[in-house]
Amino acid sequence: MPLSSFQDLFSAADQLPSPVGVVAAGGADATVIQALELARRRGWVHPILTGDREQIQERADAIEVDLEPFVILEDAADSAAVAVNEVTSGRAAFLMKGQISTPHLMKAVLDKENGLRTGHTIGQVVLMEILRDNRCFLMTDTGISITPTSEQLEDLIRSVVEISKRLGEPKAKVALMAASEKVVPSMPETVVAQELVEKANQGAFGDCLVQGPLSFDLAYSRDASNKKGIDGEVTGCVDAMVFPNLLSANLTVKGMMYTSDCQFGGILTGTSHPVVFMSRADTVETRLNSIAYALHVCEAGVRSLR
Repeated sequence: MPLSSFQDLFSAADQLPSPVGVVAAGGADATVIQALELARRRGWVHPILTGDREQIQERADAIEVDLEPFVILEDAADSAAVAVNEVTSGRAAFLMKGQISTPHLMKAVLDKENGLRTGHTIGQVVLMEILRDNRCFLMTDTGISITPTSEQLEDLIRSVVEISKRLGEPKAKVALMAASEKVVPSMPETVVAQELVEKANQGAFGDCLVQGPLSFDLAYSRDASNKKGIDGEVTGCVDAMVFPNLLSANLTVKGMMYTSDCQFGGILTGTSHPVVFMSRADTVETRLNSIAYALHVCEAGVRSLR
């Protein structure tokens, strides 16, 4: 069955029995404040902001948001560590990236004593919805691992299989992405993809279908796969795309974000609690999408991604 759309995720979040705590690291951002306010009004979250109180107030005043229902934890020096502590202490169900750099946030997330480490590979998983085609699929790793090893790719496959289940697909169709569907020694990612498919066939990733290497057109379009004569249980109906490196993943997802009629949201997986993780340039809509996505995947904060 198809993965849940953002409309589905919004409807599910609207049915939550009670709001959950969500903390934004680097809360002095108008889009973050507005997204959390919209989520609060819908009964999804209790919003918590970390950072410089004066700057947070200025941003809120500019968009006419009353901060009375918000908790503000002032710490301009290390708002990421303060935010992570809210999660590990249980006062927040998950973390949200605000106006803060990725290295700064990840330093706190990866802290050996107080962070959100689990021993699993941490990666960004974007949920992409193509409105023209009424299609939803996952893309990873679009934001963290520069060149994931074969072992890290295995972890990422397990993550998207689990997320797919929570989004309604019990047997995820996973494409291992490359520029060509042929295994070519001069393109190492194609060799790795072949090895991972062999492991999948042996049950290494649970109940799922894994095919690769596959180019984007073959993974996404049944018409392209028919014309090229490439068959498979994943071609044309992919649920999750696993890319060989950050360069290919990030360029693909950002190209889609800025040129296609789509909706999207992103979280980190491999952490003890989900992290809403998107660009500082993203819109209120994308941040709200990401909150709904995180709420659904973590079952309103009751369970953590593993």
